[in-house]
Parts: sequence; structure tokens; C-alpha cells
Amino acid sequence: MDLVLHSATLPHTDPDASLAFYRDALGFEVRSDEGDAGGRRITLALPGSPGTSLVLEPPGAAPGVTAAERRMIAEMTAKGTYATVTLATGDLDAVFARLRDAGAELAWAPVHQPHGERDCAFRDPAGNLVRISQRP
Repeated sequence: MDLVLHSATLPHTDPDASLAFYRDALGFEVRSDEGDAGGRRITLALPGSPGTSLVLEPPGAAPGVTAAERRMIAEMTAKGTYATVTLATGDLDAVFARLRDAGAELAWAPVHQPHGERDCAFRDPAGNLVRISQRP
């Protein structure tokens, strides 16, 4: 099979705060920013990775999601139990320092995980867990 990751979607609760985190602190580029304050959908990509996107949209924006499900998604997102994205870098300590200095909410500082990976994690403005792994 010839598959590549095209996009991943995370909920956002404040599009401007999310842009400050992903664009300004992490260096993502904005590919599109559509909709109004109540329903903005923002598509981001890392420089050099034009074929893979991170899409930010309001919790439960998919068609067919009930009001009760939207509330549950919003509650789980705020607690950090709904969604996770994992990024990789060649310099974990530099990325950690950049996010820390930008005031991002720390989940854990760089640590060697039991499975052998070294990573750290932050929460984005909506509460999503953003793990950052050290590339070998």
C-alpha cells in the first residue's frame, strides 16, 4: 500500500489562541483560515511538509454530532482527554525551551519514557495534548 498521512484534526476553543500556539510558538504555516468566530476552521502545515496538514475546528464540528456530544467533546478537550498529536524534532530541548518561554501549559518536561523514547508534552489552548518526541 502507498499511504501517507494527509491530515489530522484537533478541536479548538479559541482560534486566535490556537494560532498563537501552533503558528507563533511551534512554527506552523497557515494554509487556510475559513469561517467566522463561531465556526473557524484553520488548516496548518509545518514548513517543508506541504502534503500533511493539521486542521483545527470547533469541538464536534462534524455533521451529525448532537448537542450533547458537542458538550462532551468540549469537556473532554478541556480536560486533555479527547485528542493528542505527536510531533517529532531533532532538538527536543530547543523546542521545549521555545514553548516554555512562550508560556505554553506544560504537561511534562523532557523525559525518557519506558518504551525508550525521549519526549515532552504541552497542552494547546483548547487542552489537547501535544507530545514532542526526540528524533533519533
